[in-house]
Amino acid sequence: MLKRFAPLVPLALTFFLGACAGYSPSALNTADHDARATLDLLAVETEEELLPDFSRDKPYELPSFADNILAHGLSLVGTRYRYGGSSVDTGFDCSGFIGYLFKEEAGLKLPRSTREMINLDAPQVARHELQPGDLLFFNNNGRGRVSHAGIYLGDDQFIHSSSSRSGGVRIDSLEDKYWSRSFIKAKRALVLASSSQNTTLSKR
Repeated sequence: MLKRFAPLVPLALTFFLGACAGYSPSALNTADHDARATLDLLAVETEEELLPDFSRDKPYELPSFADNILAHGLSLVGTRYRYGGSSVDTGFDCSGFIGYLFKEEAGLKLPRSTREMINLDAPQVARHELQPGDLLFFNNNGRGRVSHAGIYLGDDQFIHSSSSRSGGVRIDSLEDKYWSRSFIKAKRALVLASSSQNTTLSKR
């Protein structure tokens, strides 16, 4: 952004200094003041725009295997729920489903329980900044602590192994009152994949 404004500075100086030649000293002073004010304004605008431009240079990019995790998860919709289950053959509970996908597609060995998983040493993500692949945590048993987890798909949708009654692996919406009220936090575990493959991730 600074380079874009640089060519304008000598032009602005030439214009304002040339315009001053035909004016009285009082007019010269006024024009000179206006020129400086204009250049100051350009400098301020340049400085203000540098930070936003810099921040946009390095946006969060989904790891290449995020799509594989989500595609694999979607292929398992309808797989039965089983407490303690962590495979297609046995069925899945919520943390078993997440752990299975992350190990198969990203080489990450996540903690087995939601209570351990929520303490992953991974960036916490605000709800309005969710990206596909982020882990979502819920308190849906009224006991004040995490009791369920899922994987964010995008557009306020997430996939999870819900319960036997609700059909096992399924897709639900964060906009649903039940899930919106029980949502606790989200974490971006995928950023750990490149440096923590095939290892148990540490807790905070």
